[in-house]
Amino acid sequence: MNILIVKLSAIGDVIHTLPVLNAVRKQYPDAHITWLVEEAASSLIEGHTALNRVLVSKRKSWIKGIAGHSYLDNIREACSFIKELRDTKYDIILDFQALLKSGILIGLAKGKRKIGFDKGMDHQEHSYIFLNERVPPVDMETHALTRGMMLLKAIGISSNHIEYNIYISDQDRKKADDLLRQNEEKEYKLLAAINPVAKWETKLWDNAKFAKLADSLIEQYNARLFFTGSAEDRELILDIISRMKCKAYNLAGMTSLKTLTAVYKETDFVVSTDTGPMHLAAAVGTPVVALFGPTAPWRTGPFGAGHQIIRAGLECSPCFKRQCKTIDCMKQISVKQVLNGVAQLGI
Repeated sequence: MNILIVKLSAIGDVIHTLPVLNAVRKQYPDAHITWLVEEAASSLIEGHTALNRVLVSKRKSWIKGIAGHSYLDNIREACSFIKELRDTKYDIILDFQALLKSGILIGLAKGKRKIGFDKGMDHQEHSYIFLNERVPPVDMETHALTRGMMLLKAIGISSNHIEYNIYISDQDRKKADDLLRQNEEKEYKLLAAINPVAKWETKLWDNAKFAKLADSLIEQYNARLFFTGSAEDRELILDIISRMKCKAYNLAGMTSLKTLTAVYKETDFVVSTDTGPMHLAAAVGTPVVALFGPTAPWRTGPFGAGHQIIRAGLECSPCFKRQCKTIDCMKQISVKQVLNGVAQLGI
C-alpha cells in the first residue's frame, strides 16, 4: 500500500501532523508512506522512522526564481518535482493542509482515494474540490493537532496516543551540547531558553520586557539563559541582551531545526511567542510558557499538559490580524504575568 501525507507548512503545523504519521504507520505497518512538504519545514521530518520517502516542494524558491535570470532552471526543477510527485499511484492521499496550494498538488498526484475535510472549514480556499472523499468539517475551535486526528478517525484510523518521534542525529546532539556548554564560567541550576521573535508583528512583545524577564529568570532560578531564533532575529536579540544586567547567550542563526530540537530537549523550560519553536519545545516534552495575543491558544497553543499560556484577555483577542494599530493584546502582558507562568511550571 502507498500512502501520501500532504502537510506543506508551517513548522508548527508540520509538528502537529507528526502524531498523524505515527498513527497511520501503526495502522499500516507495511505501507510505503510518503510525506509532501515545503522546504522550510522539510528537515523536521527527514529521517523519521515512520516515513519511507519525503517529497520537497520548493514553491517559494521557484516562484522567486522564475522572475530572475535563472528562470529556466527553476521551471525545469519544478517540472521535475511534478514528475516525481506523479511517479507513484497512491492508494490513499491525505490532505492535512486544506489550502489551494495543497489542493493543486493533490489534483496533480495519482491517487485512488484523495481524502480531506469538506467545505465548511476556515481558510480552505476551495481545496476540497480536488478530493474524491470528503470528511464532514469539524469545529475550528478544536486544536489543530486534534483536528488532524479527527480526520484519521473519520476514515477508521483511531489512536489516543500522541507521539512525535522527531529524529535527532548524534551530530545534532553534539552540536546542541557544544552550544549549550560554550563559555561556561560558573555553576547554574537550570537551563532556560527564550524565543522572542515571531513572523507576525502582532505576536511580538517588547524588547525591554524580554530583557527584564531574562534578568529575573537568571537571578530567581540561578539559570543559564540563552535566546533562540533565526539568523534574521539575531539583531533584535542583541538589542534585548544589550538591555540586560546579567549575561545571556544568543544562539540565533546558529541552529538548524534539528539542532534546535536537541537544544530544547536539554532545556528545563522555554518562554516563547506564538511561533514554530514553541511547538518544537512542546513536542520534545519541554515545558513552555507561551505569550499569546492575536491568536487562539486553544487552536494552536503548545499541545499537552504542563504548559502555561499568558494572555492579556482583551475582548478583541483573538483577532488573527497580522497588523494592528495598538497591539494592546501583547503590550498589556506584564513581566510579572510571565514570571508567574514560569512559577506555575513547578520547576
